[in-house]
Formats: sequence, structure tokens, C-alpha cells
Amino acid sequence: MEPRNQTSASPFILLGLSEKPEQETLLFSLFLCMYLATVVGNLLIILAISVDSHLHTPMYFFLANLSLVDFCLATNTIPKMLVSLQTGSKAISYPCCLTQMYFFHFFGIVDSVIIAVMAYDRFVAICHPLHYATIMSPRLCGLLVGAPWAFSCFISLTHILLMAHLVFCGSHEVPHYFCDLTPILRLSCTDTSVNRIFILIVAVMVIATPFICILASYARILVAIMKVPSAGGRKKAFSTCSSHLSVVALFYGTSIGVYLCPSSVRTAVKEKASAVMYTGVTPMLNPFIYSLRNRDLKGTLRKLVNRKITSSS
Repeated sequence: MEPRNQTSASPFILLGLSEKPEQETLLFSLFLCMYLATVVGNLLIILAISVDSHLHTPMYFFLANLSLVDFCLATNTIPKMLVSLQTGSKAISYPCCLTQMYFFHFFGIVDSVIIAVMAYDRFVAICHPLHYATIMSPRLCGLLVGAPWAFSCFISLTHILLMAHLVFCGSHEVPHYFCDLTPILRLSCTDTSVNRIFILIVAVMVIATPFICILASYARILVAIMKVPSAGGRKKAFSTCSSHLSVVALFYGTSIGVYLCPSSVRTAVKEKASAVMYTGVTPMLNPFIYSLRNRDLKGTLRKLVNRKITSSS
């Protein structure tokens, strides 16, 4: 019992992205700008979709949920890192570490599944346009969004319950900027085989499977696009698909590298770089990728900005 009590009493030390003090100001400025862009971009999309009844469709319903999850995913990790960079305090208590770990995986799983749901929505809209309204019924849309939230809650809680049984009797220094499963597991002085097997199973379910489904959906979409008679229509559709697929590749490519690649090819530096991609860069890019090429959403955002300027003047 003594090591377990020590685990609960001893905080973890998050070493951050860099251990060089001269880089901390640059990192703070960079991630502060990224976080502000993430917050503003995603909250604007949620606001625009909420106030415009013309945007109350399945596609925008999924997009609003994606924006909410991206906002929460970034908020769970980046502010803590910014505080650590500003104050120099890198300690995080054991309960807070488990809490951060829970919400990171909770929102990460929902994010992964909703991106796949959005790809399916586009597949139905492009490949089965006449049956779109029937297939994407309000009941199915609610299920496609509600099920990932419930499933993610169960999976994330299981991760934490398995983690809570581990003992950490050695170093508490975590070579990361937030509490993630894999770097924390390396610090345990007890058997972590059950944790690692569960991580692999979950990664296949929530990373590999959605990724394969997205590729299958876009393959069918590209086949449908090739049948479009207008060259301009094909070019526009290809442009939109390529921008979506670039975000998909960034999010799933880095996630697969962390959770599905053998531990022999992973390093702390690679894990931190990958984590920056799916906790910082992707949530920041999604509002721009999914809205800049969307005329209706851009029009609503423009009206909101003009209304704000008019009311302020």
C-alpha cells in the first residue's frame, strides 16, 4: 500500500515540449496564437450554425459538434501548457493528471468518430442525393452523434480505472506537455500489459476503423465526381475533397503513429510532435478547412460580423 499512497501524494512533472528555457517565450507565443485561433474559429462556427435556421441540416449539425469537440480537446491540453511556460511550474497532481487524461481521450475519440461520420454524410449526399433526406433522418443524425459521446465516455473511464490500479514508485518526470497514456505507462513499476492491450484494441476501434471508413467513403465520392460532366464542377469537388483529406491524413496519420506503431519506432520527441498535430494544429485548421470553401457558412459569418460592427458603432 505504501507505493500506492506515494503515487497519490507525488505529483507528476510535465517536462513540456522543450527543456531549453530560451525557447519557452517562443513556444508560449506560438501556442497562445494557435489556441486563440482555435477558440475563435470553432466558437464562431458553432454560433453561426446556431443562429441561422438555413444551416440546421445534418452536415452543419455534424460540423457544429466537431467544432465543439475541437474546442474542448484543445482547451484540455494547451492552457495548462501555457500556464506552465509562463510560471515555470511543471507539476500536476495525480488526480488532475488522471482527469486531464480522461478528457483528452474522451474528446479525442469523439473527434475521430465524428470526422468519419462527416465523411459518411458527404458520401450519402454525393452518391445518393435523391435519398439523402430519407437516409440522414433526424433520428439517425442524433444516433450518429450521441453514440460516439456515450461510447467515448465508457472507453475513457475504463482507461482511467485501469490506470488507477498502477503504482508509480520511481521517477515522476513525464517527457510530454500533458498527461497521455503511453508516457505515463512507461513510469509505472508494475505490469502494464493489460493497459497496453486495451490501448491497442481501442486504437483499432476508434482510429484505424474510422480511418478506413473515411478512405472508403472518399473513394466512392471520387468515383462519383469523375462522372460529373462539368470540368469546373469536378475541379471544385476535387479541391474540397483534397482539403478535407489533408486534415484527415494529419489527424489520423499522427494518431496512428502514436497508438498503433510499435514502441521501438516511437520516441518522446515523435510522440510530442504528433500530439501537437492532433491537439493543436488540427483543431485550429478544421474551422478554416470546413468553412472557407462553404458559401453558406461564410455568408452567415459575414452577417454576424457586420451585425456586431453595426451594433458597436
